Order: sequence, then C-alpha cells, then structure tokens
Amino acid sequence: MKKNMIWMLAAILFACSPVMMSCGSSEDTVQTPVKKEYFTHWNSCEALTALKQYVEEVTNPQSAKYIKPDDRIATFDMDGTLVAELYPTYFEYLMLEYRVLDDPDYRDKAPEDVRQAAQSIRDFVRQGTALPDGFDMIHARAAAKAYAGMTVAEFDAYVKAYAAHPANGFKGMKNGEGFYQPMLQVIEYLKDNNFTCYVVSGSDRFICRTLLEPYGIAANRVIGMDVRLKSSQQGDNEGVRYTMGKEEHLVRTDELIIKNLKTNKVLQITEEIGRVPVLSFGNSSGDEAMHNYCLGSNNTHASAAFMLIADDDARDHANREKALKLGERWRQQGYHVISMRDDFRTIYAPGVEKTDFVFPE
Repeated sequence: MKKNMIWMLAAILFACSPVMMSCGSSEDTVQTPVKKEYFTHWNSCEALTALKQYVEEVTNPQSAKYIKPDDRIATFDMDGTLVAELYPTYFEYLMLEYRVLDDPDYRDKAPEDVRQAAQSIRDFVRQGTALPDGFDMIHARAAAKAYAGMTVAEFDAYVKAYAAHPANGFKGMKNGEGFYQPMLQVIEYLKDNNFTCYVVSGSDRFICRTLLEPYGIAANRVIGMDVRLKSSQQGDNEGVRYTMGKEEHLVRTDELIIKNLKTNKVLQITEEIGRVPVLSFGNSSGDEAMHNYCLGSNNTHASAAFMLIADDDARDHANREKALKLGERWRQQGYHVISMRDDFRTIYAPGVEKTDFVFPE
C-alpha cells in the first residue's frame, strides 16, 4: 500500500512539471515559459544594446567571457543615476536645509556652522548663488552634527517623513519617489541574470537605505557616507571596552567617518564587497574612479561602465548643454553613455509631470 501511494504521488508531481501540461489543465499542450519584457521604459539605443549583449555573453557558459554568478557584481551610484538629483538639488541637501531652517523642533538649536551650510543650500536653490568650494565636505560635517543624538530608528522615521513631502518642480511626485523607471528595470534585469547589485553613493548610507527600501534594494547592498554610531549609554567609553545592554539603542554621533566620493567609493567597494565590479553605473565625475576600477587592470573579467546624462530639459530639470559636453567626454573615456532624452521612453512613474520650481516668499 505504501509503495502504491509513493508511485501515485510521483505521477502527480510529474504531471505538474513545467515541461508537461499545466497542472489541472485539460489541454494536451506543453507549457511554454513566458519571456519577460524588461525594458518597457526604454527606447532602442546603443547603451541598452551594449548592456544586453554584455549580459548575454557573460551569462553564457559556452562563452569565453563567461562570469560565474559569484563574480557578477554591479555597482550603481544613486543621486542622478537611479533617482532625480535636481528638485532642485540633492535629497540630502534639501533635507538638511529643511532640518536647520524650517523644522520647528530643531531650527533654534543648530550650531552656527550648520546654519551657514543650510543657508548656503537655500541661497543656491532659490537665488543661484554658487556653493562654497569643497561644499560636499562642508555639508557632510554639518549633516553629521544636525542629526547627532537620533537613534537609527528615529533617523529612518525622519527621512521617511521628509520623503513624503511633495517634490518641488514636479506634479504627482513626493520627495522619495523620484526614481528613474528605466534604471529600476536595469536592476531587475541584472538581478534575474544572477548579478548582485550594490548602490554606492556619496549620500548618507542610512538615507539611501530608507529611500531604496521600497524598490527592493536590501540594506546590506547599500554603501554611502558614514557617521560614527554608538550605543545610547556608551558615553565616552570605547566600544572595545563597553558592553551594550539589551535595552540600549544605536545613536548617531557628530563624527564623520567618510564622505563616499571618487576614490573613496573604490576603497569602500574593496572593503565591503571584496570583489571588483564587472558593471558600473554613474552620472558624474564622482563616479569616474568607480568606473575606472571596474574597467581597469584590477579586473580579470569582461566589464562595462555606463554614464547617465541629464539632457532632457523638456521632461526633467536639466542643463542640456552641460550634459552633452559630459557625454562626449565620457565616450572618450570608454564609458557607454545613456541619454535621458533619447533613450528613456518614460522617466518617472505614471502621472508625474515637470513643473516650475516654487519657493516661499
């Protein structure tokens, strides 16, 4: 009796196999796998063709360029590569401006240097005043101070609350929703081809984690600017000499560890991933080092790098003349260039429209 039951179960499982009839179907037809269409937000273009050809080659075990899944590492910058950076500037810059100059719970507590950094951002976006030299580091140190004392959970909630504000310069979009739909499709395509995708950003690691969470990028796949954390009761004790209690929380401090730009991106990739990426995606000079690492002599695999240029001044906020100059420069450096105007069929989620920037009087 037991043997009969086993044979009956095996017959049922075989009948439900994908290569046989669909389980429960009365049709005597073989079930054909549905081919997935990944690039509905793209136009036919050189960059997309290059990407697909590359992936087909390195995932084909018969190809001389075959790469084992463990070594299929792809790195993406975030601001300007995956998400808008011009509404009207970086998300983390605008959040600091809000925190210091508008947030009633903090605006009267900000140190003077933090207030000056926030005012520089406001003058830049509202009046076009140039940011001070080295502002990336000025902002990083100011941001470390502005959010010091927040637990990791409190900071996550703060980012989510600011992300829910309406995005300036767009209709139908919130601050946290400015992701480029075509680039999200690239990540989906690479994941399905057994690539591990990392986001390597100059922005705060925890801001990036919060914004990327709804789009399926795991927290441990995000590398960014870091401030030092400590346990809530640790005080001035070194972590190696202090044992965190069960009821304690991790708290942000005002100590900046690293601003993750240019060669710092390469150092962080090496320390945190431990493999040289074979694909690299960016949009600015801050990503060139990451691209060069991917394409250079450190890499033993076939590789490719892509730069996105913001040249669509009809559907997005862009400096087309500047973007075209950058595109030519990057082609000469051996990067594939993605044109938002020519290559993206759509940019943002359905219903999003570009509008003029509006600032309070």
